[in-house]
Amino acid sequence: MSHLPAIDIHIKRALISVSEKNGLIPLARRLNNLGIKLLSTGGTARAIRESGIEVTDVSEITKFRECLDGRIKTLHPNIHAGILARTTMEEDLNTLRELGIQPIELVVVNLYPFKKAVSRPDTELGNAIDKIDIGGPTMLRAAAKNFAHTSVLTHPGQYDAFLTELEENDSFIRYDTRLELARAGFNHTAEYDNLIAGYFNSLEDKIPPRQINISLPEAHGLRYGENPHQKAGVYGEVGHYIDCFHGKELSYNNYLDLDAAIQLMRDFGDEPSCAIIKHTIPCGAASGDTLTKAYEKAFSTDTVSPFGGIVIANRTLDLITAQAIDKIFTEIIIAPGFDDEALELLTQKANRRLVRLKNAGGDVPAFSFRSIFCGALAQEADQLAADPSGFKAVSKRTPTAEEMKDLLFAWKIVKNVKSNGIVFAKNGKTLGIGSGQTSRVDSSEIAITKAGKFGHSLKHSVLASDAFFPFSDGIEAAAKAGASAIIQPGGSVRDQEVVDMADKYNMAMIFTGMRHFKH
Repeated sequence: MSHLPAIDIHIKRALISVSEKNGLIPLARRLNNLGIKLLSTGGTARAIRESGIEVTDVSEITKFRECLDGRIKTLHPNIHAGILARTTMEEDLNTLRELGIQPIELVVVNLYPFKKAVSRPDTELGNAIDKIDIGGPTMLRAAAKNFAHTSVLTHPGQYDAFLTELEENDSFIRYDTRLELARAGFNHTAEYDNLIAGYFNSLEDKIPPRQINISLPEAHGLRYGENPHQKAGVYGEVGHYIDCFHGKELSYNNYLDLDAAIQLMRDFGDEPSCAIIKHTIPCGAASGDTLTKAYEKAFSTDTVSPFGGIVIANRTLDLITAQAIDKIFTEIIIAPGFDDEALELLTQKANRRLVRLKNAGGDVPAFSFRSIFCGALAQEADQLAADPSGFKAVSKRTPTAEEMKDLLFAWKIVKNVKSNGIVFAKNGKTLGIGSGQTSRVDSSEIAITKAGKFGHSLKHSVLASDAFFPFSDGIEAAAKAGASAIIQPGGSVRDQEVVDMADKYNMAMIFTGMRHFKH
């Protein structure tokens, strides 16, 4: 049947079988008040009946009792013929009459909590398998496929609007509503299947797995993408991580900058720290005794680039820090919290976005993805924390305690700088940053030039490089600029020449043994 009848459908019978019982009784009561006959299974039927609402067990319809510990309840022609019947076709209606089956115009199903079960690290395979729903997805897919004649509800958040439409239209539901609910139903089963497939893929000893299934719900649409002619949206559980509670809606580019800011700040512990991000690159970062000092040190790195940028803090933002940030136009401020006085000041500018970071340390993605011409690239996320115990001092002179502290600080920053990445730092603050150049020497020269431009002496500073130095000229340039210690991965065929150059200038050099390219 190629043509779907775009007509309102009268709801007479509803099949309800839900794992999530929230909203169940109000739903059942309002359907019952409309004279809609309720069919149900297991615990759902029991809950409805205990609330004094009349309900018919599915087993009475199938003439077959539930079996195999409830695994078989609704997988029966008397159920699925009722769901799949095209009730505008006389042929289907005649078949139902011959078989003694009545149509089911509404299916309300949500599935076993598989995601919750496998989120626990101690979940055994057998327990995970028990949470794989079979009958539920089958009913959902059947009802969604037959949306021209049947409605499907998958989430308590849908109940109220659906019931209101029924109550206002004498138990009839519109075609457009059914189409939208079918779309949600198919997305629900697709996400569920992806969760299961992802879990089974994770069981094999292969990283990345041989197949990756991604199912992300739309969080909300965006005005446009990187440029106004590009349509865009943001997907995933955005609200679980951030809350943009003041200012304009976040843009596509804002989300990219926020991601860069959050990734950078994850590497910092409890010491008050701030970073300023512009076009996904840190233009200043620092730690200090107070959040205000950390911000002022970060801002002093480059007092031009922060205009229109993003500030991220790892502590609740206080009034004094807010006043310091408020001196220039800052597009977004992100922090775990905001003092009342800070909020009173910062909310005076209507267009400035304020973002509360709700889940900074948890749920780190296992993989990162990038789209390419043929599909996507996948890799383990670069979440490997610096481990000084694995570092190797390769120069004649070892770093002082103060140098080592700054080297670790600079190493955290350069990890988040676009390759080729160079960072000069001292006293827990960036002095010059060079990024995204086609040679490491160019990045070094830019970092040195910018440090000089903003009045920063590089004497006794440290330098971090995201990858090895292929030639010794970069070390000589850093020494002449004033750097006294360098941290880099090592691994060049000319490592010895590089170390010899460091020794020539009495520099301390650390090999980390790990690279942090960020293309």
